[in-house]
Amino acid sequence: MLSVFINMAAILAGGTLGLFFNRSFPQHIADTVMKGLALCVLYIGISGALEGQHILVTILSVALGGALGEWLDLDGRLNWLGQKLEEKFGAKGAAEGGAPRKSLAEGFVSASMLFCVGAMAIVGSLQSGLVGDHSTIIAKSLIDGIAAVLLASSLGAGVLFSAGAVFLYQGSIVLLAETLEPLLDSATVAEMSCAGSLLIVGLALNMLDLTHLKITNYIPAVFLPIIFCRLL
Repeated sequence: MLSVFINMAAILAGGTLGLFFNRSFPQHIADTVMKGLALCVLYIGISGALEGQHILVTILSVALGGALGEWLDLDGRLNWLGQKLEEKFGAKGAAEGGAPRKSLAEGFVSASMLFCVGAMAIVGSLQSGLVGDHSTIIAKSLIDGIAAVLLASSLGAGVLFSAGAVFLYQGSIVLLAETLEPLLDSATVAEMSCAGSLLIVGLALNMLDLTHLKITNYIPAVFLPIIFCRLL
């Protein structure tokens, strides 16, 4: 679990630094940073989506995953959690001349999707759990820390809570590594990364205010390739 704690520490450190910058950012600068970050997220999503080799697996995973997430109302549940966190930890208003505060839920969801979805999170956690090789997660931690600075400066304190999501997601893979290894061959990981990267594209479109997709409801799509890669 050492790699998981390193990843969490990087996110918390980067997010805290981003909050410091957030207090001094005028609104027009914060908006510009946010749009630029959204373009970078879009690039990350498109790059990852190109790793997929079986389009039918991707289509089925996203379609059925979205339906399952809608049925479970994952977006509603996460927003409920965000509202509870807002009530307990949120600060109302914005500093004079500073950027307006975003809801905790928005920052939490956006950061969690970016930090948890992708091949590095899956493969790196497996390496940590199986052979004690933390190099991939350490490299990911550096990337996440930098991204957390940018995200927190635009989306606020909710980004810090994404460290909890990373702990649950990557920690579960580390602890279950020996059980999951036979299921996560290179082809399956590629399809999981493809589906997850499409969600990152959707996240970027939301950040650009072009769409209002309930990205959280599509999270099951990341895991369904484990099933479809064995059936198709």
